[in-house]
Amino acid sequence: MQNNFIIYNSLSRQKELFKPLHPPFAGLYVCGPTVYSNTHLGHARPAITFDLLYRYLMHLGYKVRYVRNITDVGHLENDADEGEDKIEKTARLEHLEPMEVVQNYMNTFHRNMDQLNTLKPSIEPRASGHIIEQQEFINHLLDKGYAYEVNGSVYFDVLKYNKKYNYGKLSGRVLEELQANTRALEGQDEKRSPYDFALWKKATPEHLMKWPSKWSDGYPGWHLECSTMSVKYLGEVFDIHGGGMDLQFPHHECEIAQSTAALGKESVMYWMHNNMITINGQKMARSLGNYITLDQLFSGNHPMLEQPYSPMTIRFFILQAQYRSTIDFSNEALKAAEKGFLRLSKGIETLKKLKPSEVSTVDIDELTKRCYEALDDDLNSPVLLSHLFEGVKYINSVNDGGEKLNSSDLDLLKKLFNTFVFDILGLKDEAEGKNDQNLTGELMKIIIDLRQEAKNKKEWAASDKIRSDLKDAGIVLKDHKDGADWEYENC
Repeated sequence: MQNNFIIYNSLSRQKELFKPLHPPFAGLYVCGPTVYSNTHLGHARPAITFDLLYRYLMHLGYKVRYVRNITDVGHLENDADEGEDKIEKTARLEHLEPMEVVQNYMNTFHRNMDQLNTLKPSIEPRASGHIIEQQEFINHLLDKGYAYEVNGSVYFDVLKYNKKYNYGKLSGRVLEELQANTRALEGQDEKRSPYDFALWKKATPEHLMKWPSKWSDGYPGWHLECSTMSVKYLGEVFDIHGGGMDLQFPHHECEIAQSTAALGKESVMYWMHNNMITINGQKMARSLGNYITLDQLFSGNHPMLEQPYSPMTIRFFILQAQYRSTIDFSNEALKAAEKGFLRLSKGIETLKKLKPSEVSTVDIDELTKRCYEALDDDLNSPVLLSHLFEGVKYINSVNDGGEKLNSSDLDLLKKLFNTFVFDILGLKDEAEGKNDQNLTGELMKIIIDLRQEAKNKKEWAASDKIRSDLKDAGIVLKDHKDGADWEYENC
């Protein structure tokens, strides 16, 4: 097992050598979706980011327990202790039971995750399935004096916690800054301080999702579920906690406070946060009304889309950026990703057909080393892809009679692409499905065959016209002794 994997720890704000608590075992907890709407492109980024991490840790030899929660209760409209529960609001608008909403959107989420070829987590707990555990967690906080009950609701005492610990250490915020930006919130008169957050909320009579407790019939606060379920399934201290950067505050900050107060120690060794997907510089989000669902991307049925994009194009698009950098959505960017993925796929198809030579002129060991170095440097997927495209250049050069590979190096190159493209990056061949890429390939084969027939008949004008017309359409033909290959211009 390699031990040189460098991970960026959001808590220390620096890169650190990953040292799991109990090698070769590693615990990974990732905040999953609140299932009140269809899965959009913004949801795809953490799913693919932490799927890449999961795959690479397993490739390095770690036995990973990957826990991804589902929020199905307690996440209020304004990400605070006010407003309507997001799932209840959708249930009211769609005339459904809340758990019917949850199941409908969980089904869509899982289908989209399968389309994106993300591996299933080891455990996928739901907040509503852990009400008793959350109540027990609240009891621990009450016993230790870090929580208080008012009128049937229970709140976390941030000021008391901050006297012993440092509230805001993950996000870098301090209480004075928070106070200056705190709005007057509904129910805030119950709180000792505007910083305090709900652990348990007393439900109004019309509230649909509520459970009995010694404080009131109510429901847990949004932040509580992750502290409770991560400890239940990964232990009081575990290796990696992941999620979107927008969760650093308040969600993960509150989670650190709850867990540290209850356990007397921090639970998480390494915090990892992926950055956002933006549209015109603004975060893509349902609340902002600028989101595109994955189903819309795959079908092309959205006014902002010029065409459909396949699941692997979306996966490739996300992997083109290092997970801590932003990605700005545009049709041009997606088209470029489509062409890039096609170029990679064509390279792999060509690799399958290569014949070995007696000698090698390419150092495959060095290329493999650079691929590992890219991922060992905080999952630098764009650098990895650049090395893989360097490999594609070697493949095309060997195919054209330039570079040479002996049998051993040819096997190493095939292993390299299988390992990094399919096993770790999680990309897959979409040509087996009935999609646009497959249809394009079939049409191009027909056109190339027609051109070859014209050449065989020495109908040079027809042959040249086919080549010229294809070039005008952005497609370049490359003749070789066994026929011709094609690629998009500047691909």
